[in-house]
Amino acid sequence: MKKYKILAINPGSTSTKVAVYENEVELFVKNITHSNQELAKFDGIADQYEMRYQAILEFLKEQSYDIDQLSAVVARGGLLPPVNTGAYLVNQSMVDRLRYRPLIEHASNLGAIIAYEIAEKLKIPSYIYDSVASDELEDIARISGMKDIKRKSFSHVLNMRACAILSAKKANRQYRDMNIIVAHLGGGMSISVHKKGRMVDIVSDDEGPFSPERAGRVPCRALIELCYKYDQKTMKKKLRGKGGLISYLNTNDARVVEQMIEDGDLYALKIYQAMAYQIAKGIGELATVVCGDVDLIIITGGIAHSKMITEWVSERVSFIAPIEIIPGENELKSLNMGALRVLRGEEIVHEYDLE
Repeated sequence: MKKYKILAINPGSTSTKVAVYENEVELFVKNITHSNQELAKFDGIADQYEMRYQAILEFLKEQSYDIDQLSAVVARGGLLPPVNTGAYLVNQSMVDRLRYRPLIEHASNLGAIIAYEIAEKLKIPSYIYDSVASDELEDIARISGMKDIKRKSFSHVLNMRACAILSAKKANRQYRDMNIIVAHLGGGMSISVHKKGRMVDIVSDDEGPFSPERAGRVPCRALIELCYKYDQKTMKKKLRGKGGLISYLNTNDARVVEQMIEDGDLYALKIYQAMAYQIAKGIGELATVVCGDVDLIIITGGIAHSKMITEWVSERVSFIAPIEIIPGENELKSLNMGALRVLRGEEIVHEYDLE
């Protein structure tokens, strides 16, 4: 079997995760952290490019790794206009869009830019895989109920699709032949339904369950009233950053909440149970998209490590389909597996030409 060596890059708000793989085997990995003092030197995320690029090269140098061995570079996809799921070849058009005209300023925008810079010098391909902007919603799913607002697809695409593809393979079935619901439980939560290989609908982090730091779906009329009491910046923070568990229990750490419950805190128990209840509601909601014909439910993300949450959710949704628990986010591994499928000819690669 041919050996492919792949560099995977996942820029986050305060870190850049990097790993090198040989086929499916991780050779080495590092979570390069960026301090607040370091980041404060830059006016915007785009200005962090050179710093993060050099940090990756320094990491590879520390490993005495000869980058000439690489077959490809793959990165987390940034906030482009809506794209398909799967792999895109990074080209100059994509780099220019992410550098100068991204939809939203986000650290993931740097992934393709850095991957392209490294790969171009080595004369090898660079890819993004399952961008956060991936959008396969069916037309009916785009209707919000208010003409001014169109539903868009923003979710934890990378990990959710990777889990669905992996689980289908473990069952000796094809992803494109199954209907799968995937719930990603982390600091933010999103749930998706995969219908015969396409992610046709989602419950995004502002439409469904509250999470450790996000409010999720809240009553609209009450939300409107609250908007007249606070400024826009404060309201955005209440929804994303100061919502969810933080709002109720002053912590975004599920482990702390579980310790509170163990110590007999009945209020913490009620709030934590409510979070599981809302996750189950989101899964049930998406089951209707495929008329209840669900082959598998997957619970993944960091909070999938919690036996308490996964058991509560499973109790409510096990009547729909079998449940598989895949804890963690596994983003670097997911990026590598996507690039590997492309290099092996198992998956086509899209060309970014939306300009």
